[in-house]
Amino acid sequence: MDTTTAVPGIETIDSPSRRTLPYHLMKHPGDDLVDRFLEAFGRVLEFTDYKPLLDSYRRSNTKCNRCAVACPVLQASGDPKDIPCYRTNLLLGIYERYFTLDGWLKSRFSNAFELTEEIIFEMGDIFYRCTACRRCTRVCPLGFDHGLITRLGRYVLSLVDIVPKALQVSVQEQLEGETHNTSKVPRAGLLDVLEFLAEEMEEMLGVELEFPTDREDRDYVFFCAVSDYLMEPDTLMGNAAVLYASGDWDRWTIGLCNYDGINYGLFYSDWHLENIIKQLVSEVDRLRGRNILIGECGHASRAAHDFIPTFMGSKAPPVLNFMEYTLDCLRKGKITLDPDVITERVTYHDPCNIARSGWIVEQPREILRSFVPDFVEMTPRGSDNLCCGGGGGLVSVDEIHEFRMDIAGRMKAEQLRQTGAEIVVAPCANCKKQLKELVEYYDIPCRVAGLHDLILQSIVIPGGISPMERKERADLFTI
Repeated sequence: MDTTTAVPGIETIDSPSRRTLPYHLMKHPGDDLVDRFLEAFGRVLEFTDYKPLLDSYRRSNTKCNRCAVACPVLQASGDPKDIPCYRTNLLLGIYERYFTLDGWLKSRFSNAFELTEEIIFEMGDIFYRCTACRRCTRVCPLGFDHGLITRLGRYVLSLVDIVPKALQVSVQEQLEGETHNTSKVPRAGLLDVLEFLAEEMEEMLGVELEFPTDREDRDYVFFCAVSDYLMEPDTLMGNAAVLYASGDWDRWTIGLCNYDGINYGLFYSDWHLENIIKQLVSEVDRLRGRNILIGECGHASRAAHDFIPTFMGSKAPPVLNFMEYTLDCLRKGKITLDPDVITERVTYHDPCNIARSGWIVEQPREILRSFVPDFVEMTPRGSDNLCCGGGGGLVSVDEIHEFRMDIAGRMKAEQLRQTGAEIVVAPCANCKKQLKELVEYYDIPCRVAGLHDLILQSIVIPGGISPMERKERADLFTI
């Protein structure tokens, strides 16, 4: 069956060489898809710890549907297949039927559920309608992690080559390509960008600096989403401005063998997630760095913060999100932010990957309130926030743009409009892309920025141009 037409936005493509797969499937492409799917599922169960979780879930009531009230996708679509319990029960039904003794016995003596190609392609569709925001988990009375089940389903599907092409191509370039980053930015290109940004900062801030690259024995090895170098330079320059103003310029470096914090394995494959993590830590070891400093990207931060300890154990270097670093500098008086520069109404969007667990919620708000006089909250906020609509890697899949706008992001767009904010701060590369598309699609008079974009405008640089003078110059240039 041609999955390009069966599953919008998803197609079977040639996989990386089989050496990159965690469990060598005995069947070959072209063999029966059901057999291949079941074999892949069995291998995952054999080599991972998912089985006890699935056993626990299948023995509990997963049909109360309380998760339905928390799912922004379902609220917008009204499609029962978007109920988190529906997806979970579909995968649990396959597990029980084919991988448990009682399920096997029932199949001998009754008209048991049978897996078909149509069901597999249905999973390929509905598992990639879920943004994996895990908001449903916060209202589940039993604490079921439906987002984790969605991800497990995607993992098994990826082993039979059903995966969005955008995710697969990016991961393949990161693990096996010449540049080892998702945007294919070569080392020479990175150095050119850093030289250009240094010149921009000198003109803007009035200080001469050079971005440190491949410096050994530094406290911080810095990784941002590689797209920040090209698409969100104000965020990157804001990061650099904090490091310069705090007096920590000689304590950090950017590695030249691996400079991409993105980890799309987080969205669909434990195997790729682990290998990208190991590649990142290998760069830190090469430079003899002591800590990992992640830029604003929400999913890059979660991938490093949560899974470096998982895969590296006692060898795991500490991980710090840049907003944590900036807040520490602010509290210690190492940086000063001018409260007279940002006059617009500002609101804050919580990226699911760093807020849902409660890890980074109040830190950016404390920073914003220190220099933004007109700060307003969205409702709901923090750990209960609404997903931007592009989570779980969906923002990378251009084929489902209309779905992201009309369904997955509809409630977020309305929530944003109700704040009356002129600026929405979104400290995540994926959230920024999705929100920029949303405000254009729904004609919302609001611009999307990173937290450090605003900090770049407001930070006091010792010996440099004052924030108000920079603002006046910018206003003059705009006019």
